[in-house]
Formats: sequence, C-alpha cells, structure tokens
Amino acid sequence: RMPNWGGGKKCGVCQKAVYFAEEVQCEGNSFHKSCFLCMVCKKNLDSTTVAVHGEEIYCKSCYGKKYGPKGYGYGQGAGTLSTDKGESLGIKYEEGQPHRPPNPNAARMAQKVGGADGCPRCGQAVYAAEKVIGAGKSWHKSCFRCAKCGKSLESTTLADKDGEIYCKGCYAKNFGPKGFGF
Repeated sequence: RMPNWGGGKKCGVCQKAVYFAEEVQCEGNSFHKSCFLCMVCKKNLDSTTVAVHGEEIYCKSCYGKKYGPKGYGYGQGAGTLSTDKGESLGIKYEEGQPHRPPNPNAARMAQKVGGADGCPRCGQAVYAAEKVIGAGKSWHKSCFRCAKCGKSLESTTLADKDGEIYCKGCYAKNFGPKGFGF
C-alpha cells in the first residue's frame, strides 16, 4: 500500500482520498459528492435531507423506515402512528398547525400517474429521486416553493394552509394576525 503523503481525508463510503473540490462534510466525516447517497435508495443527499446512524448515511425517509419511532425526530408532542403520512418518516410539523386530512385531489392525481404520488403544485408524478415531503404530501424539488413569492422551501421552514405551502414571511403577511405586515 502507498503511504498517504498528503494526509488527505478519506471518503466515508469508498475510503478513497477526498479532495476539497469534491468534498462534502457531514458530522466530522468527509465524502465525495458522488458517494454522498442514501445507503438504501441511493438518492443524492444534502445537509437538509441526510440522516446519520453511526457511520451510515440515509435519506430521512429510509432512516425512518429502518429505525422507526425510536430514532431522531420522533416522540415530539402526541404519539405517532405507523400509518401517519410523514410523521413516521421524520417530518416535523410546525407547532400549532391543525392536522388536515390529505387533499382529495392528490388521491385522484396519484391514481392517474400509476401509483407514484402526484405533485400538488403541477400534478405530475413524483418519483423517489426528486421527492420532497412537506405538509404531508410529496412534491418535486423544483415545485417545493412558496405559493406567493416563489422562494425555495425546506420541510422544516414551511407553513401550510389549505393544501398550499408558504415561506414564514408570506404566511405571516397573508394569514397572520390582522394588522401584521400591513
């Protein structure tokens, strides 16, 4: 074996040297961008979608399925059921939001597209590689934006109302206490 003269970091997946231009860091470990994938479904990960278990990396959906309610992000507030949409996958809902039944149109869209979830924004099929879960529904990454200003959202920073999603600023201006932001 050749000595590691440069003292470079090794990828947590393939164990080969990782150089700065291709490096992703997560919990003190380095990875090649091309190796930073869910160990189960092989979906690309980023800081908002990764769930770490020891030396293993997963998308939040696969992590939730594998490690269940005992893992990170569970047991906050009321108990969760394995049949819940989203809670069992580590989706955190904002405090004080009432539970809403799923959009009845989403079920029709899902049937239309052969089993894949239908995106609430565009109605097209949402497949695992492009899926973001928010407000209990599956969205395309490109459709996961504020309905008012178009700002890109994350599942932990959105506010939802009547099946639509908003950034916190637009939600407060449009649905907050009267007088706020006017």
